Amino acid sequence: MNKIGFYTLGCKVNIYESNALKNEFINEGFVVTEEDDICDVYVINTCSVTNMADAKSRKMIQKAKKMNSDAIIVVMGCYSQTNKEALTIDGIDILIGNGNKSKTVNLVKESLEKKERQKHIEILDILNTTAYDPLEVSTFDHTRAFVKIEDGCSNFCTYCIIPYARGPVRSKKAIDVINELNRITNLGYEEIVLAGIHTGRYLDNDVTLSDLIEKILYEVPKLKRLRLSSIEINEIDDKLLSLMEKSNVIADHLHLPLQAGSDKILKLMNRRYNKEFFLNKIKDIRKIRPNISITTDVIVGFPYEEEEDFLETYEFIKKLELSKIHVFPYSKRSNTKAFDMPQVKDNLKKDRVKRLIELSDQLEFDYAKKFLNAELNVIIEKQYNDIYMIGHSSNFLTVLVPLNVDLIKKMVNVSIKKVEKNTIIASLG
Repeated sequence: MNKIGFYTLGCKVNIYESNALKNEFINEGFVVTEEDDICDVYVINTCSVTNMADAKSRKMIQKAKKMNSDAIIVVMGCYSQTNKEALTIDGIDILIGNGNKSKTVNLVKESLEKKERQKHIEILDILNTTAYDPLEVSTFDHTRAFVKIEDGCSNFCTYCIIPYARGPVRSKKAIDVINELNRITNLGYEEIVLAGIHTGRYLDNDVTLSDLIEKILYEVPKLKRLRLSSIEINEIDDKLLSLMEKSNVIADHLHLPLQAGSDKILKLMNRRYNKEFFLNKIKDIRKIRPNISITTDVIVGFPYEEEEDFLETYEFIKKLELSKIHVFPYSKRSNTKAFDMPQVKDNLKKDRVKRLIELSDQLEFDYAKKFLNAELNVIIEKQYNDIYMIGHSSNFLTVLVPLNVDLIKKMVNVSIKKVEKNTIIASLG
């Protein structure tokens, strides 16, 4: 049997796609091993969100070649799609972009059967792609299963390469989503994360994201928790709010990318909302879910960002009372509009990142403290040490619970007994 190793970089969608391909290779008799094993085939599922991600992708290609120079090397994903240099890298046997990863298994089998090695290239005209690539998982590596429901993005934010890497929005058929979720929950997975590149733009004929969630709530009876990986603030409609009000299956957590708390910077980024809209929508959400955890992404040091713009973002985030901020220093990405804009000095970016991370740490602690002595539902993910297991609550608190291996992958009631920075300890309820 041929051994195959996977290197997966980047987002939840890449994780999902790699997992789906692992399932397919196993069904074809391959043995999926640890990535550092000597393998007959290596699959590198790349990321290209920043120039640094490109560099990491190239490094993984070189690593695979060194592990076994005779192995079939498959390079796929965003780096393959957006970088012509991938066409010239020696040692790649199969080069696949986005939109056609479902061909991987057959291409690998054909390559193994050939006596002479010859590079095979599958790079679509992604900006004109309309078909959804039919990848599905049958089992999943994580306690929380990700289900990809959508691919592509049509926002064209000025800092972002992803529309050029992933193409326009395409959605999985609603019936296929429902069937996949039922298969996964029948295997015992109690939490599903709906993942996509631009999840809020999901559309299957006239079925919107809110319509899909409503279908899931009614048609996937074993599902105990449904989580959205990320959604844009201007794509939360009244129907989704109504569903959140009625159903506690929908997780008490939303990840809403802000990116900047300055209208000037938001406009330069081509984000499609302003501060007032963002704030008012947060208020609408908290009317129905007062204690919801709202996390966000913020880019620090975007071109033209002055100190006063950063302070405006800082104060706006405090006003929003978020529970965590994922902070990213702006990184120039070639072939984007922001690449040629005047750049903020690195030392200023570094200082602003530090200040915003400190704010995030305080906000995270302040949010967690609200739940001291509260009872929460936690899905146990794995053994943490000899004393505790670890899991996440509906509002995405990371919780340590006394060890009982029979409860791993199960939803349990807990009582929060101790809240310190970076540590939340609960007793079993």
